[in-house]
Amino acid sequence: MNFEQAKTRVEELVPLLQYYTQKYFDDEQVVSDYEYDMLMRELKGIEAQYPELVRKDSPTQKVGSSIKKGFEKVTHEVPLQSLQDVFTFVEVEEWIERMQKVAEANDTDLEYIVETKIDGLSAALEYKNGIFIKGATRGNGLVGEDVTENLKTVKSIPKKLKEPIDITVRGEVFIGKAEFEKLNENRLLEEEEQFANARNAAAGSLRQLDSKITAKRPLDIFIFNVQKSDTVEFEKHGDSLNYLENLGFHVNPVRILCKNKEEVITAIEKIGEDREKIAFGIDGAVIKVNDLKLRKAIGSTYKTPKWAIAYKYPPEKKETKLKEIGFQVGRTGAITPMAILEPVVVAGSKISKTTLHNEDYVKERDIKIGDTVIIQKAGDVIPEVIGVNKSKRTGEEKDFEMPTVCPVCGAQAIREEGEAIWHCNGIECPAKLSRGIIHFVSRDAMDITGLGDAIVEELIARELIKNIADIYALTFEDIASLKKNGKKFAQNLIDAIEASKNKELYRLINALGIRHVGVKMAKSLARKYGSMESLMEASIESLAMKEDVGLITAKSIYDFFREEQTIDLINRLKSYKVNMKYVEEKPTGNRFEGQTFVLTGALEKYTRTEAAEIIENFGGKTSGSVSKKTTYVLAGEDAGSKLTKAIELGIKVITEAEFSEMIK
Repeated sequence: MNFEQAKTRVEELVPLLQYYTQKYFDDEQVVSDYEYDMLMRELKGIEAQYPELVRKDSPTQKVGSSIKKGFEKVTHEVPLQSLQDVFTFVEVEEWIERMQKVAEANDTDLEYIVETKIDGLSAALEYKNGIFIKGATRGNGLVGEDVTENLKTVKSIPKKLKEPIDITVRGEVFIGKAEFEKLNENRLLEEEEQFANARNAAAGSLRQLDSKITAKRPLDIFIFNVQKSDTVEFEKHGDSLNYLENLGFHVNPVRILCKNKEEVITAIEKIGEDREKIAFGIDGAVIKVNDLKLRKAIGSTYKTPKWAIAYKYPPEKKETKLKEIGFQVGRTGAITPMAILEPVVVAGSKISKTTLHNEDYVKERDIKIGDTVIIQKAGDVIPEVIGVNKSKRTGEEKDFEMPTVCPVCGAQAIREEGEAIWHCNGIECPAKLSRGIIHFVSRDAMDITGLGDAIVEELIARELIKNIADIYALTFEDIASLKKNGKKFAQNLIDAIEASKNKELYRLINALGIRHVGVKMAKSLARKYGSMESLMEASIESLAMKEDVGLITAKSIYDFFREEQTIDLINRLKSYKVNMKYVEEKPTGNRFEGQTFVLTGALEKYTRTEAAEIIENFGGKTSGSVSKKTTYVLAGEDAGSKLTKAIELGIKVITEAEFSEMIK
């Protein structure tokens, strides 16, 4: 590669790697670790050949990430450096030769510790008198984020050590393989986006601004280094790890003492072979010089220690037969195609089933039933079908088609324009039961106080509720049996269920969970049609003529009320005397007539729904977006882009206190 070619390639690589790096530290992953490593290695090679092409903003000149907004900065007394990556045993041997030369010059015996390179997020923990006082992420190596409160939720971090010493240690926060798979299974059922790998999940969990979210994630940590201690000194790295273990820390369990390059290579190979047995994800093996005094003689660059390297294992791909494509229905009705495979071992795990994401994913890759497919584990955890070996096709393969009915309940399956996901349209689908009931009883719907998530799950588990209408068939005894001394709770809940029968029609419409229909539209539909019966009979044309109902929403409402399950549910609710009629709301005045409000940010005195109801009761309207037609923007705490746009357009912005004065 000549200079001009090299310059052009650097101009391509630097912004690309900057983007990938930022995404990585934002806990997103848009490219595999291996692809990233290869691009970074290419850039380093060009920079080594042409030093004049090294840019100040090159990713090779930076360590770690920027500080996430919302966290306090922490300056590390001892920098948290990164490791130099190598990808071949030749590079390992060359590094060992360099270490041997320094050892010979210092007349010192050379030993190595080979450890697993844990795939997580690096953190420093500081203890005073044996008490955990501060924890921080690596950040850019010099300055990290104060995540003390989040780290306190990690059960494997001791809050008090077995000795009252002052010490700062470094470890890797991670999520174990089994825990990660369970976390992603739950997210799939909840139809939340799956984490690409355990590292992203761990990093995203640790860097939450709300420690309550962190506490719900199965985080763990392994300590692998003493950063600083004025209380104790060590001669060998291995001794320091043993000491940390005795203090009560979880220490990296895979650490192999080696005396020469043959033993080092064997240890790296052994870790690679044992990856399936290791309970946590790894992305390589770390080789460190064991003698701490020799480390000082070897030295460091500003970015990496010279006395350690990380050997990165290449991603493993396997071929296997796609026997069938099954389907999984999530808790909101999303229908996901699943690859049923001839079992194959990839990166140490037996894979027999994995997600195919959606219809477009399958068709874009021309995946057919009976194909020989290529499986790879993303981040060594999530198995993925990444392609097809079309040379092995026999002609007997079958084209894939999404089902037109739900595979669980038989209701209509729909895919709306502009969406990639098919959904079950059945309100009584068992796969959707839990989420459907939780929404039905929620504050903006039927507002049944006492029917919280845990109670709903318990009622379903005991088969006291098999569909939404069964709420109204619950008896005092059914509810009292859920809690010890639960008579008062049972009576309160029975009263709340009974009271919900007389709620406004819009609440029932919203409670049904019709796609694209929220509180505001439910109110509008209740006013226009006057009864549930009239709404159920409305044509697509009639629905679409409404100002705030588009054709897609109109079809969604129309199709929903044509489902047998919907008709059955409405009839059962009628039999329990649930209100199906619209009662004209008495306005409290017309002071906001002709005025449009936009609500943004968090309000203290009212919920947004309550504020919107007040505005509408005074004859005003609410809108979800700011425009020249907006009269006021009611801005609460942490107001965002809507506030900015209001200021740009010269729209009057009012505080919650000013709003309270306006409605007195």
